[in-house]
Amino acid sequence: MKEILIIILSAVFVENFVLTKFLGICPFVGVSKRLNTAIGMGGAVIFVMTLSSAITKLVYDFLLKPFELEYLETIAFILVIASLVQFVEVVLKKIFPPLYKALGIYLPLITTNCAVLGAALMGIERDYSLGVAVIFGFGVGLGFTVALVLFAGVRERIEENDIPESLKGFSISLIAAALVSLAFFGFQGLFS
Repeated sequence: MKEILIIILSAVFVENFVLTKFLGICPFVGVSKRLNTAIGMGGAVIFVMTLSSAITKLVYDFLLKPFELEYLETIAFILVIASLVQFVEVVLKKIFPPLYKALGIYLPLITTNCAVLGAALMGIERDYSLGVAVIFGFGVGLGFTVALVLFAGVRERIEENDIPESLKGFSISLIAAALVSLAFFGFQGLFS
């Protein structure tokens, strides 16, 4: 239980893909304008990262590695991720149409989100077992969600304040993202 907790906390805070590894920046900046869309996108990313970590580990161990096709891992993993995103898109369109509309173009962009692919590739590179890969995928997705929700809260607060004209819009968003990222760098070395 202690190891599971360390993997999750490390993935959320120390190895936060958005704030320390700078992966998945497009949806981070694009969907973080409102808290409700950030939470919805975060849930979709957690689901996709967790399942894709499990499926890609199985594909690698039982298909690519035995047939010496390891060089196809990126293509195979992107196909798995794209299939999962299509599934999420269909489900959201049927069950949560307002969230589907709010996420817009950023939902299909999960397919090309380098954070999702990065989690799958890291699980293979680090030779995680299936269970640890799933836990890591969940932790990284949770970290993505924490970053998204935190930044959405910051951006909502920024809109309520008087910002100099030259910094309004994307400029102040990048400055705020840099400050939030700096805060997360304080967690480096927390777990060894």
